[in-house]
Amino acid sequence: MIAPEETFDGTFPFAPHFSEAPGFRMHYVDEGVGEPIVCLHGEPTWAYLYRNFIPPLSADHRVIVPDHMGFGRSETPQDREYTLRTHVENLTALFDELGLTDITFVGQDWGGVMAGAYTVRHPERVKRLCLMNTLCGYGMAGRDDLPPIRESRWFRWIEEGYENGRTEAVLTNLGSTVVSVMKIIGFENTGVVDDTWIRAFSAPFPTPESCKGGLEFPLDVYLNRIGEYMVEGFAGVEALKAKPAMLAEGMRDHAIPPETAIADFKGLWPDGPVVELPGAGHFCQEDEPATLVALIQQFVQLT
Repeated sequence: MIAPEETFDGTFPFAPHFSEAPGFRMHYVDEGVGEPIVCLHGEPTWAYLYRNFIPPLSADHRVIVPDHMGFGRSETPQDREYTLRTHVENLTALFDELGLTDITFVGQDWGGVMAGAYTVRHPERVKRLCLMNTLCGYGMAGRDDLPPIRESRWFRWIEEGYENGRTEAVLTNLGSTVVSVMKIIGFENTGVVDDTWIRAFSAPFPTPESCKGGLEFPLDVYLNRIGEYMVEGFAGVEALKAKPAMLAEGMRDHAIPPETAIADFKGLWPDGPVVELPGAGHFCQEDEPATLVALIQQFVQLT
C-alpha cells in the first residue's frame, strides 16, 4: 500500500481516511461538506485519477473518492474474491458506515458499472449519476448490432494473452507496466506524464501479490463472472432509469467501444445528455479534467 503521508510531490494533498467496515482496510478521500459526490475509479487506477476533480467539486459538496480493494492505499487481501459483487458490497459497507444519502455518482470504467449495480440495489440512496467511458450494462437488451466489448483492443489483448500467460505476467507486474497497460486501454494525454505521475500510478503495485485487483478486474468480464450478479439487479432497473444521468464519452476509448457505451446509456436514459470528447480516451479524467468538472457542476445544478 501507499504510505498515508505520501502526497506525490504535492499533487495529491488530500488527508487519508480509512474504514474497516468492508472487512479490510479501505482508503477513501473525504473533502468538503454538503451533499455527497462519490467518484469511483476503475482499472488499473486509484483515487489519484480524480486529483483534479476533488478541489473544485469539494467547494460546495462533500467529495468522497474510495480506493477499491487492491488499489491505491487500500489493502489487497489475498483471501478475498475480486468480483463486481464483492467490490459493490465493499462500497455498500463503506457508504453505510458514512451514512451517505442523496449520492451523486461520478463513475468511469468499472466505477460506472459499480454505480449502476449499487443504484439498482439501493435506489433510495442515490440522487443522480454522472458517467464517463463506462457501461451500466442494462441498456443494450436486444441489441446485436453494436461492437461487443470483447472485441475491443483491450479485451482482444486480454484474450490473446490469457492462455499463454502473458496477460497474467503483465498485469501482475503493474508497478512496471501500468503506463503501457493504460495506453492499451486508451490513454491519450501523454503531456501529463512525468516522473511523479508514473510513480503515483505505479505505487500501489510493488509486488505481484499487490496486483491481484488489477489482474482480476478484466478477468471478471473475460470469464463472465459478472453475469449472475448483473441479472440479479434487473429488478431495480426501472428505479435506475428514473435517476437523472449524463454521459461524457472520450471517443478514443480502446476498452469500451464508444458507440456501445453511448447505446447502453441511451437505452436507459433516452433523453439523458451525452457529450462526446473527440480527443479524449478511456481515461478522460486525465485528458479533459476541466471540461468534465464543468459538465458535472452544470448537471448537478440543473438536476
